[in-house]
Amino acid sequence: MSTPHNNAEKGMIAGTVIMPGDPLRAKFIAETFLTEVKCFNEVRNMLGYTGLYNGKQVSVMGSGMGMPSIGIYSYELFTEYGVDNIIRIGSAGSYCETAKIYDVVLVTESYSESSFAKTQNGYDKDRTYPSEKLNESLRESAKGLNIPLIEGCVHSSDVFYRAGDRDYFKKIHENKGCLAVEMESFALFHNASVCNKNASCLLTISDSFVSGEVTTAKERQRSFTDMIMVALNSVA
Repeated sequence: MSTPHNNAEKGMIAGTVIMPGDPLRAKFIAETFLTEVKCFNEVRNMLGYTGLYNGKQVSVMGSGMGMPSIGIYSYELFTEYGVDNIIRIGSAGSYCETAKIYDVVLVTESYSESSFAKTQNGYDKDRTYPSEKLNESLRESAKGLNIPLIEGCVHSSDVFYRAGDRDYFKKIHENKGCLAVEMESFALFHNASVCNKNASCLLTISDSFVSGEVTTAKERQRSFTDMIMVALNSVA
């Protein structure tokens, strides 16, 4: 079994996949936190690994940036590889003072202007939703680790560089109730719904539209330990 984007064979991928955007973050997680690690995918350098965490099998794989990319990888994991659960872990830009640098956000709904879902199967609403079962597991994991979570709606955007309206984020925050912005959860949640599977999303605030603070690429790759631990301990 393989696809144009994944050369894993049947049985190489666990039922739960932790999915950062950056494949190097996937490599870091596998090498740092898992044992008996095996690499199952190197196509397009979108690295994927399966190993053991506290004796339980789990996989970690990059998704790339944006909805088209996570849309491809998550759909194939759900439909071709028998994956039941995907937990996205990623970075986000804060739209409000409540979500500060390095805070961990558990997404409860995803708002987007994207046409991804409508093009995919005609879904014409502007919000998609995570699995409540997975979210509850993440809450329990965070509680056990004494890691606070901020919960709420996020803006899942197709655009990273926006020309023109510099106050656009304020409108999204005020009118749509979004506390932060990222670029993948809307498509992931939609694919999970279409495939009758489960998906959740944990985010670490990496920069702030309010304070102007930012983190480096290296920090985003290696320093989001709280988010990683909450995800992994929800599986174990």
